[in-house]
Amino acid sequence: MTAPFERIAILGIGLIGSSLARAIKAEGLARSVVCADANPEHARRAESLGIVDAGVTDPAEAAAGADLVMLCTPLGAYAAVAEAIGPALKPGAIVSDVGSVKQAAIDAIAPHLPAGVHLVPGHPVAGTEKSGPDAGFAALFPGRWCILTPVPGTDEAVTRRVADLWRGCGMKVERMSADHHDRVLAITSHLPHLIAYTIVGTATDLEDHLRQEVIKYSASGFRDFTRIAGSDPTMWRDVFLNNREAVLDCLQRFNEDLTALQRAIRRGEGDVLFDLFTRTRDIRRGVLEAKQA
Repeated sequence: MTAPFERIAILGIGLIGSSLARAIKAEGLARSVVCADANPEHARRAESLGIVDAGVTDPAEAAAGADLVMLCTPLGAYAAVAEAIGPALKPGAIVSDVGSVKQAAIDAIAPHLPAGVHLVPGHPVAGTEKSGPDAGFAALFPGRWCILTPVPGTDEAVTRRVADLWRGCGMKVERMSADHHDRVLAITSHLPHLIAYTIVGTATDLEDHLRQEVIKYSASGFRDFTRIAGSDPTMWRDVFLNNREAVLDCLQRFNEDLTALQRAIRRGEGDVLFDLFTRTRDIRRGVLEAKQA
């Protein structure tokens, strides 16, 4: 069977990039896979693991001649990377990404792409708190959603090729506008991470003896928060800075709900608490039924 792509370049070989490289290799989605990473040890490690055919540090070198270039770097690096690869892209090449904020991705990448090169932003909604080329695994994607946010006027055949790549990795594919994506992810992903960082930060500010007991007696709740808060700090710094309006809107709503909850606890309004906990448990059941747990 002919591979859908001749050459795929993955720029940034962290968790998502290395997982994608593994999935492409496992499913035969490209004849060759190359990567570029600013950390030369990561590029060499990806090559030694056999998940790419070549690992380099120059993104333009990796992108040259590629049918598909996938940006898997932190969002803050997108503009510089796009500027570097622009002159090296061949006519008809497709540029995509895996970032968690789509309008910022479009704004950073599009100005640097030459005529005849296609941009199809994407976001595989999957991940762990791990990072680096050794953290990836092809089984990260099956059954999860990948959201594509092609700009108006994008060639349908090009968008379909990117969708088929992610389907080949086992993902379900959805399309929406970049703005809608950013609002949805602000509540489903970005706000929970912000809350987790805050709760773990509060624990680190406790007196030393209390802090040690928090760690010692961590039950599943606090333990799960530490898992989320263990995510890559560079990536999440860039997410919050690039989706600030949607995150701040969600944070304002959360603060209002938290104030109402404080009032219910203070007043001993058990029925209010029970109603909230019942409604939120139903959401958890919905997540389980959708097999997204």
